[in-house]
Amino acid sequence: MKIVSSYVREQKRYTKNELKNIFSFDEAGVEKFIKNLKAYGVLKSVKNNTAQLEMTDLLDEDIEITDETAESGDCLYVFTYVGVITSGSRVIKVYPKYLLSQKEPLTEMKQVIKVLERYSNSEEQIINIFNGDGDNRSFNILAVILFLLNDYYEYGIYTNSEDIIEINGEGEILWGKTIDESFAMIEDKRPYYMELYTGKTVEDDKDYFKRLHECVLTECSKQLHDAQLDELFGIDELVLSEEILLDFGDKDYILERLHKELNIQFNTRRQILLKTIYTYISQERRMLEENDGISMFGTTAYHAVWEKVCADVFDNKLNTTLGQLKMSVPLADEFKSRSSEALINIIEKPKWKGIDMEEVDAADTLIPDLISIPQINGTDHFIIFDAKYYNIQLEKGKSLRGNPGVGDVTKQYLYQLAYKDFIKAHNISVVKNCFLMPTEKNEIIKKGTARMPMLEALGLENIQIRLIPASMLYERYLAKGKIDIGLLEL
Repeated sequence: MKIVSSYVREQKRYTKNELKNIFSFDEAGVEKFIKNLKAYGVLKSVKNNTAQLEMTDLLDEDIEITDETAESGDCLYVFTYVGVITSGSRVIKVYPKYLLSQKEPLTEMKQVIKVLERYSNSEEQIINIFNGDGDNRSFNILAVILFLLNDYYEYGIYTNSEDIIEINGEGEILWGKTIDESFAMIEDKRPYYMELYTGKTVEDDKDYFKRLHECVLTECSKQLHDAQLDELFGIDELVLSEEILLDFGDKDYILERLHKELNIQFNTRRQILLKTIYTYISQERRMLEENDGISMFGTTAYHAVWEKVCADVFDNKLNTTLGQLKMSVPLADEFKSRSSEALINIIEKPKWKGIDMEEVDAADTLIPDLISIPQINGTDHFIIFDAKYYNIQLEKGKSLRGNPGVGDVTKQYLYQLAYKDFIKAHNISVVKNCFLMPTEKNEIIKKGTARMPMLEALGLENIQIRLIPASMLYERYLAKGKIDIGLLEL
């Protein structure tokens, strides 16, 4: 079976023939491939026209067209996903849309994969054992393999151990048992024990579950290597066992043994591991098999990842209580009664009042992406950021496209208005508004500004646009570090 592993770019428009060539399909194969990916929501089809070819994002008004239209060849295909997908013997590596250089982005994708892993952990997402639902439900073997391998590198092999007590052994001395049960000789008023009770933990190297774990890991590692994904995920090939699953009995016997072990195992991490091994064996599915199921590691909402990265690296204070904000002045008197409230709670909620009822607050209100209150050159700054996952075109001689909409622009002004009283009470003289967008370049780019004259006339700050090197932000995010906001030169 020939394995085809290729890169495609998120949000790029592909023709059917391009997908056919990239993934080495015949006509029937590419039709099935497209239908399968569309069923799992990672591929969309839009009309084949000049306007769509120039688009950098899939907009709400880009209504997806039907499979019948797709079969006529009168459409374009868009990957709405970032990460790795396996579909039969095809491995699809979807890289973020801001990577525009014509090259295989292995280095960049390795970093993106690490970011996705940390994001997934920070959001406390569980292993997605299955993709889709109903007729499109598919066992996500890739996610299970990655979990098992990463778990091994963090915690090691599953072991069953036994605590034993010896006399004059090499383990830790058990003084309580020694004093209670051993004979002591007294010399110069000091006790000397001829026999010391010692304790140690002995691991059973021949344990069934230890061997099973090693066998499963070896098999998982081989599957990842065969799919040409071990380098991308930064996982070394493992050869821990020469046994195969059949050496442990038939499937029902192995599952019965795992079930019994689960009943006597009370360590949470070991329970999760045993359950994952149980699922892996019970499904009997392998990556790269020719079937309609797909496996995935990634997200259809990479904009949320970009927002999270920006919030962490730019030291978001929205969820910090007022009393914990570090400003050059103490919390103003009018806000001291709210010192335990988060900064985000200062924003007013819409108030609704019926003819015959008391006024009530709406449940929701304006929510900025992130706010930073750094001290730059000894001066407090109040900076309202909006992390925008856009490929903006804002150059002389070219039409404007890939830009945030009017709602995004007006909200950015309103965020400043919402914090006007807080800013004034703390004598913060420098207020800035900024859109943060990713770039594959290595330096911060001052891209321009967005403004609405009627809101500018209210004394509100216009919105500056900065393209931020994604690789630099990811590096800080993965190291749990911050960026010097002064580098933005707002």
